[in-house]
Amino acid sequence: MEALPKVLEVDEKSPESKDLLPSQTASSLCISSRSESVLTAAPRSNWEIYRKPIVIMSVGGAILLFGVTITCLAYTLSLGKVSVKVLKMTGPAFLSLGLMMLVCGLVWVPIIKKKQKQKQKSMFFQSLKSIFLNR
Repeated sequence: MEALPKVLEVDEKSPESKDLLPSQTASSLCISSRSESVLTAAPRSNWEIYRKPIVIMSVGGAILLFGVTITCLAYTLSLGKVSVKVLKMTGPAFLSLGLMMLVCGLVWVPIIKKKQKQKQKSMFFQSLKSIFLNR
């Protein structure tokens, strides 16, 4: 017969009880380090702020132009049935993908501007708060 498992001592913790304990996850560590970095970070240049939207818009514009040229080639060139069919399918696909990326980049810029204004207001109110609370 099998022996019954020993009763866990008070200091020992089972794997199930370890799951129930609060722990610092990566997201909570990221949030705390992010809030500290907002207060101590040096001002960033415009290129650092708007780099990602500019890259997304540039790539989107290139893909859009590529889709336009493929679509134009599909309707102007006289090729085999299979190649025309492939060009007529891929041209609009690249066209729509490029347009989507271009619009995402264009929408991202006002969002970043609004976020920068909110950050400036937040830093202003934090400085006012520290002035009044330190008296």
